[in-house]
Amino acid sequence: MTNKLTYIVGENIQEVKVRDYLKFTENLSSRFIKSSGLSGKISVNDKVAKLNHRISSKDKIEIDMKTDEHQNIEPEKMDLNVIYEDTDLIVINKRPGIVVHPTKGYPLGTLANGVLYYFKERNEKCIVRLVSRLDMDTSGLIIIAKNQFSHMALARDMQGNDMQGSDNMQSKTFEKSYMAVVHGNMQRKSGTIDLPIGKPDAEGIKRGVCEDGQRSITHYEVIESFKNGDLVKVTLETGRTHQIRVHLSHIGHPLYGDSLYGAEENHYIDRQALHAYKLIIPHPRTGDQLTLESKLPEDMENLVSKLKAESGI
Repeated sequence: MTNKLTYIVGENIQEVKVRDYLKFTENLSSRFIKSSGLSGKISVNDKVAKLNHRISSKDKIEIDMKTDEHQNIEPEKMDLNVIYEDTDLIVINKRPGIVVHPTKGYPLGTLANGVLYYFKERNEKCIVRLVSRLDMDTSGLIIIAKNQFSHMALARDMQGNDMQGSDNMQSKTFEKSYMAVVHGNMQRKSGTIDLPIGKPDAEGIKRGVCEDGQRSITHYEVIESFKNGDLVKVTLETGRTHQIRVHLSHIGHPLYGDSLYGAEENHYIDRQALHAYKLIIPHPRTGDQLTLESKLPEDMENLVSKLKAESGI
């Protein structure tokens, strides 16, 4: 793949402004179109064009995505588990215990520090554009866009998935699935939790089910049952902060090791037993479906083994 986006204007298009064609036909964001136009990166038939330039059928529109961007993050050598990478995006399998992005309390040692070092080592002039995030103690797959276009497209499609909860179904699929180990045995082996989530205390980090919260939809399926718990596959239809942890705790099945919504259980696992194991996403440039997976990390495998032993399995 190149650093240029190329569109050939379709039939029955006559005298349409470039900005309108890119927004309404190619579904690009107004912000991306405007920044590309103002920086002279849009051309029509190999000539730089302004946003109000009018195009017609069979015209060739190109957008140059080469940039020299900088980010106030210290590059830091880190052992990264890269699951997938191309010109537009990179997917990392994050270890538990790693903060995703620098904060005042964690200026170094974050995933973003490691990814920026990775880019610089390969002489890629990319900044870290996070499409998805995970809590510090949640492991699994994280998507990082490598240019403004792919970030725009992936964020748009992920937001479209969130809107499905409002009966606004999208043609493109963006699916995030997790593996969780919960206390107790779920009464139904599969189902959907559709309960609003909000922030009861404006000063705290804890979320909860509350009437004035945002609509939140979680689908679950029990994969394996033990005497003292279940291994559950969870698929998000919406993406609220702590959604899985809040929903499962609310129905009486908190995650093992979840000190915020359950209990600290270092004899089982020293963090919440939650792993983002699967992504199904439309590729931002081609629209082709990407399906990416990662296996359970060692600490969750050990937890499952302990629960099997307790069950006599």
